Amino acid sequence: MLNKFKFSEEVQEIIAGCKGVTVPTSREELLSLSIGGGEENFAVSYDVNGKEYVEATITRCKNGAVINYADDYMRRRDPACLIVGDEGATDKPRYKDIYNREFSVLRDETFAWLKGEELLVVPVITGGKEYGYEVVLLAPKNAAFFATGLADLQYFVDINEYEGLFEPKVIIYLAPPFRHTHFDGKQIVAHNRLENIYELFSYNLYPGPSAKKGIYGFLLDIGEREGWVTVHTSAVKVITPYENEFVIMHEGASGGGKSEMSEHMHLEIDGRALIGQNLTTMEKFYLNVNEPCELHPVADDMALCHPKMQNDSGKLVIKDVEAGWFVRVDHIKKYGTDPDLEKACVHSKEPLIFMSLDAKADSTCLIWEHILDSNGKPCPNPRVIRPRRTIDNIIDTPVEVDVRSFGVRTPPCTKEHPTYGIIGLMQILPPALGWLWRLTAPRGHNNPSIVDSEGMTSEGIGSYGYFLTGSVVKQANLLLEQVLATPNTRYLLIPNQHIGCYEVGFMPQWITREYIARRGSAQFKEEHLTPARLPLLGYSLENLKVDGQFVRKAFLRPETQAEIGEEGYDNGAKQLVDFFKSELEKFDTPELHPLGKKIIDVCLNDGTLADYMKLIPIKF
Repeated sequence: MLNKFKFSEEVQEIIAGCKGVTVPTSREELLSLSIGGGEENFAVSYDVNGKEYVEATITRCKNGAVINYADDYMRRRDPACLIVGDEGATDKPRYKDIYNREFSVLRDETFAWLKGEELLVVPVITGGKEYGYEVVLLAPKNAAFFATGLADLQYFVDINEYEGLFEPKVIIYLAPPFRHTHFDGKQIVAHNRLENIYELFSYNLYPGPSAKKGIYGFLLDIGEREGWVTVHTSAVKVITPYENEFVIMHEGASGGGKSEMSEHMHLEIDGRALIGQNLTTMEKFYLNVNEPCELHPVADDMALCHPKMQNDSGKLVIKDVEAGWFVRVDHIKKYGTDPDLEKACVHSKEPLIFMSLDAKADSTCLIWEHILDSNGKPCPNPRVIRPRRTIDNIIDTPVEVDVRSFGVRTPPCTKEHPTYGIIGLMQILPPALGWLWRLTAPRGHNNPSIVDSEGMTSEGIGSYGYFLTGSVVKQANLLLEQVLATPNTRYLLIPNQHIGCYEVGFMPQWITREYIARRGSAQFKEEHLTPARLPLLGYSLENLKVDGQFVRKAFLRPETQAEIGEEGYDNGAKQLVDFFKSELEKFDTPELHPLGKKIIDVCLNDGTLADYMKLIPIKF
């Protein structure tokens, strides 16, 4: 089977010198290897300076394999894990600048370590079958669960059925003990962009930074060179009971509600939707949605915007990049929260890969049973990998996007404790502001997916900046050109967790989804909108009605909440303005698109909503 691959001499030397090679030809084989050939509990351990260190344990369950990391830190992605090994243009830290030695030395040490192991050689395709690129994972055999995760997230290839030679454009080298021996326990993924191949050196066993976001970095790199973008987004086609259809793609940082956009609205036992609860008075407000829309998922986290897919509709055309979805289930704390997802995981069509869940051997893994961290609290980032082939009503073809929304995790806000939690349930943005929000990409409040989640920080350009090895300014230009080329796609801003003093969870995006679907269009009349008190928030709705019920103005315009008022709103607005001005400084370079320069100048000079509209107007 190795003759089916076209490898460099270095890779051939690793394979020839290692203790043994397995090339899995089926997912079933990978799953069997993941649990040590059938053990109830299998420990993945490595020699670290002469001592055996257990990185993770894998428990065999009826519905899949459950992975639990020994170290709390390994249960979430470290946003600062990416370093660059090559000399190409980058805005990221370089290995040699941090560690004061050449990356080639570490690279040779990694190759030497791999030669001392039994190895897996796992071929996959990333970017989708039509527009994809070949990838190979070289990993120690006892880390087969990592390989299974990669095979589920990307498109697994049975090398016996592959036509022609499999010539990888990306190679992932997995060397878990290096995080202890070389990186003081940190999750490090080194990107090494060579002329003919993109190398990823994963020095940890959490697949988020490498098998998922590391591959994302490769797609961003090749798109930057060829002039297209892989957006950080989910997308879903929404069909009303009256057969109106529209597609909404929801962008944003980790925790911004991407996966939730494809979920059905969470309902109370009596069938009502809890819009929000006032944290001061504890009063609750509900909505009855008699006949919710039908959902057809398109993408969960990454979507390809390849130029070959675009058409003359004036709308952005996208397609899912991934073969599987890395779904966070921290919000499912009890049975019945999300019946569709619970059913899909408990009665799965095939065995799944679960992470950070409490499970016993040969039992059924339940996604509301989260593992406890060492502090006694449930892990905030339990996950399940859902192959697309197991998801009902999934759309595999490219779709035209009617609405691009951007999600932000917002904290509670009151006049006594003002914060940036002043975003209304749905803000309508001119395209220029849609672009600015993607430049600043706020990660927001209490992010469950990553290690560092304090305060308001940025996920970087397009909310994919942490995965980018190239230039943020080049990406800003690509995103702006994308906005200009798709004038018939609309832009919204949607908060989650809090609207002012109300706790709302992800309800704003579910209500927005139902509302726009029922209207049949995201094209609003100007007389139905009012300029937001803060220009960065575009327009607010004067009224919002779903199934004959009006949503309270307090949710649409937070300054009308008695607990906030205009003074509290303005103090919170200042936090947003200061954040924007700080984040936009890095883009103010001669390489920036001239129109982009004008848009940023409006923000830096406290311009009005009319100023943004003049640059790229909305067609009312």
